[in-house]
Amino acid sequence: MILGRVAGAVHGTIQHPFFEGKTLLVIERTAPDGKPTGDYLIAVDSVGAGAGERVLVLDEGTGARQVLGSKDGPVRSVVVGIVDAVDLPG
Repeated sequence: MILGRVAGAVHGTIQHPFFEGKTLLVIERTAPDGKPTGDYLIAVDSVGAGAGERVLVLDEGTGARQVLGSKDGPVRSVVVGIVDAVDLPG
C-alpha cells in the first residue's frame, strides 16, 4: 500500500476499452507525515478522490484487478481509500 496525494488527472482521446468510464489519477507519493517523496504513479480511481486529497493506493496488479472486478484488465494501481488522518507514534 502507498500513501499519496492526488496531484491531478490523466486524460486521453485514445485509450484501451478497459479504461472507458474510469478516472486515471496522478498520485504524488508521500511519507506518513505527508511530505512528498518525489515519486509519483498513475492509478485508477475507485473511490471518487479529488485533487489534493490524501489517498491509499494498492499498487499490485492482481489486487487492483480484483478491486475493479476484472480478471485480465491492464491495470496495476488503484486508489482504494481517502485518508482522513495518519497517527504516528511519539
